[in-house]
Amino acid sequence: MDTFLQQFINGLSLGAIYALIALGYTMVYGVLRLINFAHGDVYMLGAFAGYYLANAMNMDANPSIPGTIAVTLGAMAICAGIGILIERLAYRPVRHHSRLTSLITAIGVSLLLEYGGQVVFGATPRFFPQMIRSETYTLGGVQTTNQSLLIIVVAFVLMFGLEFIVHRTKMGKAMRAVSFNLPVARLMGINTDLVIAFTFALGSALAAVAGVLVALSIPRIDPLMGLMTGLKAFVAAVLGGIGNIPGAMLGGMLIGLMETWISATAYSTYRDAMAFAVLILILLFRPAGILGTSVTEKV
Repeated sequence: MDTFLQQFINGLSLGAIYALIALGYTMVYGVLRLINFAHGDVYMLGAFAGYYLANAMNMDANPSIPGTIAVTLGAMAICAGIGILIERLAYRPVRHHSRLTSLITAIGVSLLLEYGGQVVFGATPRFFPQMIRSETYTLGGVQTTNQSLLIIVVAFVLMFGLEFIVHRTKMGKAMRAVSFNLPVARLMGINTDLVIAFTFALGSALAAVAGVLVALSIPRIDPLMGLMTGLKAFVAAVLGGIGNIPGAMLGGMLIGLMETWISATAYSTYRDAMAFAVLILILLFRPAGILGTSVTEKV
């Protein structure tokens, strides 16, 4: 039982990271019907933004909660700006072209960020400053760290905060209108360009939080760190129902739990393959995802 609880907590911690990144995929797809494959690399940029901000504040020598919050907010602001730039410079010019054009553009932006990151940051991994001293807690025979608990708490707060923004604010209402029908939303007087830019900024900010949180618990970052994590988060979004915010949360948690369970078995070497096996199965048997609904499109 203790082993099960241990795996459950570890799975929730990992799944919370996937969920935060998956939310960016699902929001952009919901608004534009675009798979933003560069989103995993924005997560990487969030980790590096946190790295440079933490070093500038000398957080390794002076770890503190207020400093950690400041670094996280700074990384969120930087990545929000990067998200807006990506949408404005890369996706907006091809918005009215075919979906294949947008998809190729997304792959190109992803490669640009990955290999541009190697040029700017260097290919050698960096070690993230220890902004919060690691502590281990034992609860009912189950051991966990303060970083794991922090990841779970922060992720759930942000996910419910996003639900509030989408369903209880004027901008959220505009996002839902654009998602339902972009041309009609424009005719109704909604500034669709602003809504789309805000969606990219919000998703990128959440990815930045994921990058900083991961770097707190696994203090090793590199320019390609977003490649596999981003793909798994995309699988999580598809699993839950891409375009569905609660679905992205659920999908992220399920992928995290499944990956943790696989890691504790004799088949741990297949932990990465598991996510893509899930993708194949979900596309075969329920393409709309767990919480998604099938939509018939006229072609």
